[in-house]
Formats: sequence, C-alpha cells, structure tokens
Amino acid sequence: MVAWVNVMSSAGMTGLDTHLVVERPDGFVLDLAITIAPGETLALLGPNGAGKSTTVEALAGLTPLDGGHIVLTNRVLDRPATNIFVPPEERGIGVVFQDYLLFDHLSVLENVMFGPVSLGEAKPQARQLAEDLLERLGIRALGDRKPLHLSGGQAQRVALARALASKPDLLLLDEALAALDVTTRGTLRRVLAQHLAAFAGPRLLITHDPTDAFLLADRIAIVEDGRLTQVGSAEDIRRRPATPYVAALAGTNLLAGVNRGGVLTLDDHHHGLQTADTSVEGPVLITVHPTAIALHKQQPSGSPRNTWETTVASVEPLGDTTRITLANPLPLGVDITPGATAALDLQPGSAVWASVKATEISVAPAAARDS
Repeated sequence: MVAWVNVMSSAGMTGLDTHLVVERPDGFVLDLAITIAPGETLALLGPNGAGKSTTVEALAGLTPLDGGHIVLTNRVLDRPATNIFVPPEERGIGVVFQDYLLFDHLSVLENVMFGPVSLGEAKPQARQLAEDLLERLGIRALGDRKPLHLSGGQAQRVALARALASKPDLLLLDEALAALDVTTRGTLRRVLAQHLAAFAGPRLLITHDPTDAFLLADRIAIVEDGRLTQVGSAEDIRRRPATPYVAALAGTNLLAGVNRGGVLTLDDHHHGLQTADTSVEGPVLITVHPTAIALHKQQPSGSPRNTWETTVASVEPLGDTTRITLANPLPLGVDITPGATAALDLQPGSAVWASVKATEISVAPAAARDS
C-alpha cells in the first residue's frame, strides 16, 4: 500500500488531498497521506524501492488504489470505497516522467500540441499555446526537431512544456532531472524553479536527490519502505533528522540506542559510546556531526573515552572536503580535508582508528525526536 505524506496545508480541498493505499503483487504496501496547497511545491524524497514510483502510478491513474482516496481541486479521482476511478486522460494531471516519454514520430511542437488537441482545443490555438510555452522555456527554435535529435536538457524542457500545455490542475515531476549530467542538471534546476513558481496549482516533485528537494521544494516529505517518516522544511530536515536515512541526507550521523548514566548502548551495533549528557535516560537518538569524528593511523594516545578500530568503506571527494564512510562496528560518515586524506593514505579497506569526544555527541529522547 502507499505510505504517503501526511502534509496538511491551509489549502484544504482546493489543492491536492490524498491517502494512497496500494498493495503490489510482490507484497510491498504503500500507505501515504498528503495534502498540497495551490502554488506549493512538495518534494517526495526517498531511497530506491521506497514507493516513489508506485506513488506516481497511483496519482497518474496507471495503478488503481486499493484504499484511500485522491481528491484534486474538489474532484474525486479515485476512491475504491465508492467505486470512483477517473482514467488518466481525464485527471487534469501534467506529468513529467524521468525518461520524458516524448513521441518520437512527432516534432517538438507537435509533442507540445498533443495534449491540448486531445482535449478538444482547435489546432491554431493549440499551436499558439505550444509556441508560447517553447518560447518561455527558451527552445522555440527546436520546434521542428524530432525527440531523437534532442539533448537530455532539451528533452526535459519539451516534456515540461508538454505537461504545462494541457493546463493541468496538478504538476507531477517524476525524477525529472535524474537523466541529466551534473552541469545540465544545475542549469535546468534553475529553469525548473522559475516555471514551478509560475504554476498556480499544487506541484509534486518525486526525487531521490536531496539537492533537488532542498532547492526546489517548499516542503519535503520523506518516504521509506512505503511509509512516511518525516515532513518539514529543508531546515527542519537538516536540523532534526528523524531516521538514519534522513540523517545521511542531511550530512549528520544518527544512531538509535539507550542512554543510562551517560553510557550509550546502541541498537543494531555491537559497540557502545559515552556521552557527556546524563540528564536523558532511556531510548534516545544521538547525532554526531561528521566533522566531530577524528581519524588516526594508530590508536590515539591519552585513551579518549570514545575510540574504536575500524576500516574505511568508501572515500568520496566533495571539493574542499572528503567524505569518509567507516565500516563496522559503527558505519559513520566522517568529513576531513583532502590533505588529511592524503596524509593518512586513506582508501577503501584502509585500517584506521576513530575517536569522538563525549561532548560532541548530541542526545535527544527518541519520542521527542519522532514527534
């Protein structure tokens, strides 16, 4: 079934209101509830296999709901309990798919005209609308070109123009930037931001890329294993990650465990830590910033309370920082300078010692962080 985003907004029923429940044949269940206001962009962010594609299929009408409802601008599009199901072509949803799904036998202009003509618009008016959209997106000169002769960035703009041409009530973007190279993605992200801002209806951005979500969305909803795990602004997500997946996105290590007198017993890890915080007892979530962890070739002298021997799982250069991911017993992310990486000769498989001061470990009651 569908684990959806319980994102309530002031729009009430004038935007998008959904409770998506979908049971796939493989046993996966999506169960998500979300409301998006007109003029608001919500990003649904999650790892592969979390249920994002199932969400797109349910909203677009490609997969009927097994329970719940989809209501868009006060129109019920799907409600199994009352046997209501509106087919895809009548939903008023403009979809930009990851692979764009342009018609190869039609020109760029004809692709954009297709939607309004299918909805009964006269060809001269549909042509004018398509030309105006292509002009706004900076690709009017490509009108006679076939999709096979477009770059990835050009195809993305055509797909966006085609989605907008039908004057949809909801704009749904399914990994719309995923197929682009890094340089093109940055440019198109700015273009997309401008056109999302100009679209008056609710906007839903489906993505696995936190950069897209943080830069394009008003709010972010995290879906994991078909269930909603966190909703908030980009700042909320960064400052208060609710799960290890969200913490990794935010660049912060998050672990669950139990704190007793400043001694942390960690869930799922055969290694404990000590913290300076003795005021919080019981189940906790702890966060450790990647810059707070130090790496050493030898066991550090002075016997810091939190030291352990480990190996390097991966090394990822990130400009003026290098992200080191450690293997067991604590798979944490560590940020150090490229110079330190070279001095320690770190590469996957390297043996290292890690240490973190007790005062650098932030402890919060699990219930408080989940609320």
